Amino acid sequence: MRNDKGCSRWLVFVLSLHLYLGERAWAELRYSVPEEVKEGTLVGNVAKDLGLDKASLVDRQFRVVSGSKETFFHVRPENGALEVRRKIDREALCEGSGACVMELKILVENPLEMHHVVVEVTDVNDHSPNFGDKEQVFEIAEQSSPGTRFQLQAARDPDAGMNSVRTYTLTANEHFELDISQNDEEKIPFLVLKRPLDREQNRKHVLFVTAIDGGKPQRSSTLNVTIIVLDSNDNRPTFSLDTYTVEIKENVLVGVSVTRVNATDPDEGANGEIEYSLGKSSNKAHDIFELDKSSGLIKLKGPVDFEDSEIHKLDIQASDKGQPPLTGRCRVIVKIKDVNDNPPEIEVTSLSSKVSEDSKLGTVISLISVTDKDSGVNGKIISQISSDVPFELKPSYKENIYLVVTKEYLDREEISNYKITITATDCGEPPLSTFQTLNIQISDVNDNKPHFHQYPLNFYLSENNIAGQSVFSVSATDNDVNENAAISYNIIRAGIENDVTSFLNINSENGQISALKSFDFETLKSFHFQVVATDGGSPPLSSNVTVNVFILDQNDNAPVILYPVSSNGSAEGVEEIPRNMKAGDLVTKVRAYDADIGYNGWLLFSLQQVTHHSLFSLDRYTGQIRTLRSLTETDEAEHGLLILVKDNGNVSLSATATVTVKLVEPKEAFAASDVKSAAKVDNEEDNVTFYLIITLGSVSLLFVISIIVLIAMQCSKSTEYTSKYLQDANYDGTLCHSIQYRSGDKRYMLVGPRMSIGSTIVPGSHANTLVLPDRRHTAGERG
Repeated sequence: MRNDKGCSRWLVFVLSLHLYLGERAWAELRYSVPEEVKEGTLVGNVAKDLGLDKASLVDRQFRVVSGSKETFFHVRPENGALEVRRKIDREALCEGSGACVMELKILVENPLEMHHVVVEVTDVNDHSPNFGDKEQVFEIAEQSSPGTRFQLQAARDPDAGMNSVRTYTLTANEHFELDISQNDEEKIPFLVLKRPLDREQNRKHVLFVTAIDGGKPQRSSTLNVTIIVLDSNDNRPTFSLDTYTVEIKENVLVGVSVTRVNATDPDEGANGEIEYSLGKSSNKAHDIFELDKSSGLIKLKGPVDFEDSEIHKLDIQASDKGQPPLTGRCRVIVKIKDVNDNPPEIEVTSLSSKVSEDSKLGTVISLISVTDKDSGVNGKIISQISSDVPFELKPSYKENIYLVVTKEYLDREEISNYKITITATDCGEPPLSTFQTLNIQISDVNDNKPHFHQYPLNFYLSENNIAGQSVFSVSATDNDVNENAAISYNIIRAGIENDVTSFLNINSENGQISALKSFDFETLKSFHFQVVATDGGSPPLSSNVTVNVFILDQNDNAPVILYPVSSNGSAEGVEEIPRNMKAGDLVTKVRAYDADIGYNGWLLFSLQQVTHHSLFSLDRYTGQIRTLRSLTETDEAEHGLLILVKDNGNVSLSATATVTVKLVEPKEAFAASDVKSAAKVDNEEDNVTFYLIITLGSVSLLFVISIIVLIAMQCSKSTEYTSKYLQDANYDGTLCHSIQYRSGDKRYMLVGPRMSIGSTIVPGSHANTLVLPDRRHTAGERG
């Protein structure tokens, strides 16, 4: 009664626990599938058997999450079917005749559920029984009693159950019969003597033992048994155990003792002395283990590897030294325990070694997989990527498979090459790591325009340049490479009449600019144009730069005498003055003009010839002729003066004028002066006015053009730059030019014959260039 009550209470407890945890938490399905079936063979419908909604399997990520080291099964999310993924070899997967069971975990999410599925791999008869040796020899003493048993080699069949060895048969004979003993997992055949042997009648018996399995169709193998009849001892060695079992770690050192086997023989003398030897069932065992033939001590001869084989089975034979010797056999099973002796392995499945710098975020660069031959915690892997690169690892659909993707935007001009280090570390103790380096080249796209290092570009060109020769060059750079950085140059031409750019030519490859004409400063002071630099990308990118060209004056114009008026190639004039003139009075003034400017247009006057040096003087800068003293009655009536007018260029150009001065009485001079002045006024007005109109018209036209150019320059740049052309008469009688312009913080002026007060010559500059005080800054400072 007590037992019945206890059972009832236990049943109630189990049912209550079942209801509390829920039916799905206890769900476990069992299937079976034969080995060697084709890929895609249906094992069972897991979703149907679990009562899951097939329509939601894809959204709930219905999948197999764990299994053996090699995945043999997978599920189809669309219908919930469990299928064979790859061919299964039961003998490679499970040793022995026991059930070959694989445990799978099926996972669904939302809500999270874990289901256990057990798949039993059933055996098919794909192996024949196999004897270790094709022949076995027995030496049997003739006095052996009937019923004596002799152990035969047991045939090995990797198949299990009915497909393994089921029986043995012996060829018909009158002396021996076969007896089969069940030992552990196998059947062991024994040869049993049923009639005494008579060596004199037959000293040798040849028998055939056949091992037959239980498959359909059956498979078999034959052992040739030779019996030599001898007088021998009648006891064979016997082991203390039929099977020895031992466990060792896979990192155990070579030479370490594994175990010791022990056999005894009740015979005395040589018949009781035992020698041990390894059987021939496994050739690999001879490479890994060695057996001391005297002591039975088994040592490690070579390294063992859990990943290669988890278990080793050794057949040990003990033989005495009797005549004939008797033998006994036992089995030693050595189980290998796993240690963390294998670092993870990183396999680069695919790699894009060149990545465009305009790749989007999340672009896949590489696919890698990591594996570890160890098992359990020793085979659990954690993968990382170097943190100083714009890439990251993203887990894939399968465990230990990762995608290397971009996490930041790339810029080849900043970094053109990356070395990515992938680190895989297992969870063993101590952990082992593996490194893999990926070299990624960033390919260029045309994302940079050509760049001019100065804007605008200013060039100074001397007039009278040789037509067709290179005058200056422009240059731009591009941060891209190859064809994206191949720059071609072109001039933007306005296409209007008298466009200066029509006289310019540019080398599209190197930016050298040549002038097809010779420029004249007196006609053109400056001009500007634009150059466009275009790279070879697709689509091409370009940028413009304004080029300002300033023509520099050369001394290519000789002075022109305006008074006295030139005739027949020489300038001659006659001046009548009264004799009552005092010292310092003005006699006349020589007027001259030079089309050049600055020092090249700065005119100096000098007396080359004069009849009386003490009577007249010539102002070097103004050309005024004055008396040095008062005139007397004794002075000659006529005096000739030869005056040289030259400019201040490096190679001076000059002109001469001849002035004849006549001394007359005051009344005559006054009367003559009235008549002469009328004629002279008419004549001078005709000549001087003509030259002045041409000169002033030219200067005014140049002034207007210069103002237009400067306004355009001011509109095209933001730097402080002013330029203005001024006409200035520094003194009476000589027309001079002065050009003032500003560049940066300095103010420059090309001057005529007389320099302004406060101006200084710039060292190293052109001889006719002055630096003027910046009154704007001065005024600002004062304010």
